[in-house]
Amino acid sequence: MRIAIVNDMKTISEALRRVVSALPGVHVAWMAGDGEQALRRCRTDTPDMLLMDMVMPGMDGVEATRRIMQECPCPILVVTATVDGHSDRVFAALGHGALDVICTPKLSADGTPINAETLLRKIRSVSVISDRTQAFRPSTVHAPTPAPGPSYVIPRLIAIGGSTGGPQALVHVLRSLPHPVPCPVVIVQHVDEFYAQGMATWLSSETGHLVVGASDGEPVRAGLVYIACTSDHLLVDRGGRLRYSSEPTDLPYRPSVDVLFQSLVASGAPSGVAILLTGMGRDGAVGLLSLRERGWHTIAQDAATSVVWGMPGEAVRIGAARAVLDVDTIGAAALGAFNRLSGNLPIAEPAR
Repeated sequence: MRIAIVNDMKTISEALRRVVSALPGVHVAWMAGDGEQALRRCRTDTPDMLLMDMVMPGMDGVEATRRIMQECPCPILVVTATVDGHSDRVFAALGHGALDVICTPKLSADGTPINAETLLRKIRSVSVISDRTQAFRPSTVHAPTPAPGPSYVIPRLIAIGGSTGGPQALVHVLRSLPHPVPCPVVIVQHVDEFYAQGMATWLSSETGHLVVGASDGEPVRAGLVYIACTSDHLLVDRGGRLRYSSEPTDLPYRPSVDVLFQSLVASGAPSGVAILLTGMGRDGAVGLLSLRERGWHTIAQDAATSVVWGMPGEAVRIGAARAVLDVDTIGAAALGAFNRLSGNLPIAEPAR
């Protein structure tokens, strides 16, 4: 594997080079000091993965990510000194197609990286997700069904899954929903657990909705938007409560959209609306099909507005989506479908 490093600080670049070089079978393809230089290098020598800083002179990491994903796409891992201080940039980069984000490794007095294993694990994880032979391999996901807590009626809800490019797509969808939203909204977005709570805060500020990190054992309630915020899988149990589970352990995505969707099937939740947004791989497609077969209104984002038409494209391929829509119309369509389901009105099948 060939990994490129984009950072304007030489000490950080050197530290990242040492970390990358420690991985068997991995070497540094090239190094760049700003986004413009990185874009030029990618056009002629696209790496297998790119470690992208956010704050650089000239073209910053957000614009560089956007241009690279448009012109010469490759898996991008954001590596930044602080996420809290640059949350707008970080989530904008994720919206343009960066796969994940991690803090820059701290350095010892002699410049040796400290706790480099965290970055190494993230590189391994991103490489698996971006490997098409892994991301598209056939699979059946069985969500665990933990015993319910005290009795609680599961309300009709909207479930959303997303990955590459998902943060900006979520903004578009949530902005189209009324305030407060008339039902619970439960989201699984592929993002490192360290930054999930920050994403909830960012989504709240961008959309005006109350977006909260899902808490284990919490009953889902109308008016709130819940987002998975650990590395365990988020699901809804038979008692209508949010739960986290470490099972299944063999999925490349943690948390997994498929696990959430399949848990809604297993819980017997009333038919609602399930949405699969832009993302690399196939996570969520099988679960979306299961929900459609049980009367849910299922929506996949279209290819034209997806950063990567992997997850929603797979859903379309297997017939899991009742509707395939551009990101700007998904929210209104979901609300209309939810209202019809709540009024027990039929939703016409799309023309074939």
